[in-house]
Amino acid sequence: MATNKILVIDDSGVIRRTVKDMLPAGNFEVLEAKDGVEGLNLIRQQHPNLIMLDFILPKVSGWEVFQQIQVQPELQQIPLVVMSGRKEEVTQKISEPFEYFEFIEKPFDKKVLIAAIKSAMTKAKKPRLSPQPEPTAPKKSDETAQVTTSPEIQQLNDKIAKMQAEIDSLKKQLAQVVTLIKQKLK
Repeated sequence: MATNKILVIDDSGVIRRTVKDMLPAGNFEVLEAKDGVEGLNLIRQQHPNLIMLDFILPKVSGWEVFQQIQVQPELQQIPLVVMSGRKEEVTQKISEPFEYFEFIEKPFDKKVLIAAIKSAMTKAKKPRLSPQPEPTAPKKSDETAQVTTSPEIQQLNDKIAKMQAEIDSLKKQLAQVVTLIKQKLK
């Protein structure tokens, strides 16, 4: 029976399977979530030993999941690896250096993944001086929660999330094609 749980939160089934396949064989169970809502539920229910988090997710974004993790002391202790194909989107919200979590840019290989996990485990042990994120960030999510109660706005948000998921999927496919072409050219 697996004693350690690794949660992979990514809207791409290909990425979730790739991460699962890259992980070394061991005494752990890999849990998968396809969006931020499912990811947060699994974090609360399963208490994973490591979280792999895509920054751009449908329903609840990776940024919002990150914020939830950072404001709860028991969740702050879980090693976190943030994944994204666009580092600039991460650095717009979270300034470098990334002190309490690790970041890897998609696409990545097994060596990069393992190094990121090791680094995340070290960073998660650092003592926190003040709760993350900044005080203004929770207000934004509170406002969003109040505004999204309108059915019209919720429908628009759903459409935006669906379109963003499609865009992200196309970006990931393009990155995979570019990687394949680079490999063929070698």
